[in-house]
Amino acid sequence: MSQYSAGAAFRKAMQEESPLQVVGAINANHALLAKRAGFKAIYLSGGGVAAGSLGLPDLGISNLDDVLTDVRRITDVCDLPLLVDVDTGFGSSAFNVARTVKSMIKFGAAAMHIEDQVGAKRCGHRPGKEIVSKQEMVDRVKAAVDARTDENFVIMARTDALAVEGLEAAIDRALACVEAGADMIFPEAITELAMYKQFANLVKVPILANITEFGSTPLYTVEELASADVGLVLYPLSAFRAMNKAAENVYSAIRRDGTQKNVVDTMQTRMELYERINYHDFEQKLDALFAQQKAK
Repeated sequence: MSQYSAGAAFRKAMQEESPLQVVGAINANHALLAKRAGFKAIYLSGGGVAAGSLGLPDLGISNLDDVLTDVRRITDVCDLPLLVDVDTGFGSSAFNVARTVKSMIKFGAAAMHIEDQVGAKRCGHRPGKEIVSKQEMVDRVKAAVDARTDENFVIMARTDALAVEGLEAAIDRALACVEAGADMIFPEAITELAMYKQFANLVKVPILANITEFGSTPLYTVEELASADVGLVLYPLSAFRAMNKAAENVYSAIRRDGTQKNVVDTMQTRMELYERINYHDFEQKLDALFAQQKAK
């Protein structure tokens, strides 16, 4: 009997949908909501783990175990293939990168992207980014590829070089990463649609477009990105941002009005929640168990 491969499921999703829309899921509940909406793949953002799970900025503070906790919770309940942001690999050596890759596969992730920023990294759409040498990034990719225990697990190389060294240098790094074994390329903070086309034409592997709100990249449509030969379209924190704004509004209303009556119509109902998490299936099994015990 063949063993299930999350990486193979991710690659299959790319064959079935082009470009593949990959939506961010900040937690297991959102993963289920994304599946219900029809998405074929989901994403766990490193910035989302930092801000959502730890309440900290995305500045290289979170660690491998922080991310793995959220990966496990998502993959335990949702079978959509999961792409995970592993920042710089969670350590300064090839051993750290290898441990990260093996752990991601063990915890059910389908793919990961690793970047070329220094350890004290920043959000890809913030100023002041510093990147490692091209050779150090190549070494990270080689370490990741060599550590795979599932050959279908996707290793994606992200480069932040565009904002630091320009387009030519970013493409040069992407080419070096592909030669080192990267399956896909994530050029971060792209500012023009034509740049994606240049990457795709030269690197010859799938290109990911990070369509994050309030960043450097315009909010291109799927159709526009398809015309530039983009293979994957990422929406890393869209639902998270909406969730945060909704929570702020509810907290403010309750504090201001002394009741939640004025914002109840903005909430997911109890029955909607139960339906989304299959509550009644669990309850019916519990009822059946109690009935068996009473019958003894």
